[in-house]
Amino acid sequence: MLAIRNITFTMVGNRLFDNASAVIPTGHKVGMVGRNGTGKTTLFRLIRGELSLDDGEIEVPRNFRIGGVAQEAPATDHTLLETVVMADVERHALMQEAETATDPHRIAEIQIRLADIDAYSAEARAGQILSGLGFDAEAQQRPCHEFSGGWRMRVALGAVLFSQPDLLLLDEPTNYLDLEGTVWLESFIAKYPHTALIISHDRELLNRSVDGILHLTGQKLTYYTGTYDQFDTERRMKLEQQLSMKRKQDAQRAHIQSFVDRFKAKASKARQAQSRVKMLERMKPILAVSENAVAPFHFPAPEELAPPLVTFENAVVGYDGLPVLKNLNLRLDQDDRIALLGANGEGKSTFAKLLAGRLPLMAGKLTKSSKLRIGFFAQHQLDELVEGENSLQHLMRKLPQEGESKLRARLGAAGIGADIVLNPVEKLSGGQKARLLMALAALDAPHIMILDEPTNHLDIESREVLVHALNDYPGAVILISHDPHLVETVADQLWLVQGGKVAPFDGDMEDYKRLLLSQRGTKKEPGANRKGDDRASAAPGPSKAARQNATPLRNKVRDHEARIAKLEADLAKAEVNLADPKIYAAGDKPRIERLSRLVNEIKAELAREESLWMEAQEQLDAALSA
Repeated sequence: MLAIRNITFTMVGNRLFDNASAVIPTGHKVGMVGRNGTGKTTLFRLIRGELSLDDGEIEVPRNFRIGGVAQEAPATDHTLLETVVMADVERHALMQEAETATDPHRIAEIQIRLADIDAYSAEARAGQILSGLGFDAEAQQRPCHEFSGGWRMRVALGAVLFSQPDLLLLDEPTNYLDLEGTVWLESFIAKYPHTALIISHDRELLNRSVDGILHLTGQKLTYYTGTYDQFDTERRMKLEQQLSMKRKQDAQRAHIQSFVDRFKAKASKARQAQSRVKMLERMKPILAVSENAVAPFHFPAPEELAPPLVTFENAVVGYDGLPVLKNLNLRLDQDDRIALLGANGEGKSTFAKLLAGRLPLMAGKLTKSSKLRIGFFAQHQLDELVEGENSLQHLMRKLPQEGESKLRARLGAAGIGADIVLNPVEKLSGGQKARLLMALAALDAPHIMILDEPTNHLDIESREVLVHALNDYPGAVILISHDPHLVETVADQLWLVQGGKVAPFDGDMEDYKRLLLSQRGTKKEPGANRKGDDRASAAPGPSKAARQNATPLRNKVRDHEARIAKLEADLAKAEVNLADPKIYAAGDKPRIERLSRLVNEIKAELAREESLWMEAQEQLDAALSA
């Protein structure tokens, strides 16, 4: 196990840890959460021994191999496949020794060990990982120096995953992945055979891949068993913010219900509408708990324009005379909320730039409403901020006629407070820069907000605030994001960008995730894993017997539904008892603790039962559609 005992650490006069302790059980996958700047990455450096503690100790089991992604893979002449395979230092050394060894006993030892670690399936395993991270067979044979830094970060991630360290440390691994790579990584981590500690603000990953949460707040560490949602629920009860959370949840439920009401009668949308009905049934408050208030995002409401806002007719767009997207025949209305799906390089950002007026049309026709205003946020715009200037100066350039007090008010509404408004932009955190860019994009109350990877530098609390701001915004939203939670809670429509085309996707996010996992490196190859490594594989389809007779599956679904109904009734009763003001007035701490434990136990059982119900429902759907 990884034991953190009473550690204290101060960096540049800032106390990050004060007598903090936690124990990570061996083999557990743990998500580390906390507000930006609290010291999560610093803890990784302390675990690796790169920094020295002021006090306390961090105990790592002897001979534990610690691995993480410190920097991008070097731009060498080695192919991607060779780079990843060489990351297994033991295998590489044994393979070299096998070529020169002469002692029969040593040769036998080498061959036995090579067999134990499945050395001869290394290329198949490395190829599977690279495929999951978005590299096809042709790309895997190209040298590293042909890829950009962002893609070489993926190679570095693939290398550390392949080497299977005993303690895997990942710091925001989804920041340099697309949605497809993120979905694959969720599945991989969930099956990882050793201990993993992952800093992440990706709520879906923390719900699907980990079995514990390490929370850093107030210079202390607290370990919680369960997923992020279970952790979040427990924190909510401790901070007693149910009332404000309920208001936020009601707004979200109203947004989802509006989609159901609009589209439940349309055959083409029935499946997505039913998916959102299930989401409403399962929904818990989604605004993450925070001891400190999170600054809101604000998108001013535009005036209403007659539809359509934009139409594409046989449109073609690309670069240097080479088309990337062709035959675009689409329209956008002011109430559209669309997420663009598709692998990196397929043209999602190209489409966003075309819509935002950053790229010219090569052929076809693009018609926009004469009064249309479009706001565009993209991560690459961080480079467009002027070094040496502060946030106020950036707004003054856009609105020179507006007084300073009004500009400060605009920045305050965007989360750029008086304490940082005059700081040069290079001194702002990534999240603060993102807030400034969103404020700039929304200055003139646009009718369409285009958001290309808006959450890369936002913590979980800020991401949830962004969700609510977008759901309150009455204009159209075009969203590109590797955050499935953001997509599911904001978008009403999914458009797939693939093969030079942009077309509506017939399904919901769960359908899309299943499609991705069937395509990206999740099918097991014979002999592809080390012993004890039960990595994710594609789920088998329904059996012939199940297709012939769906009755047992229907009964299974009904049984789960009955148990869910009972658990929900038990939970409601327990929560009423826990909310009784009399037990708090009486100071009955033992009863409060018993009821709190009971509520948590019921919620955990309910989550498990809902997962089993979803699995059974999917099997039934597959059987009926076969």
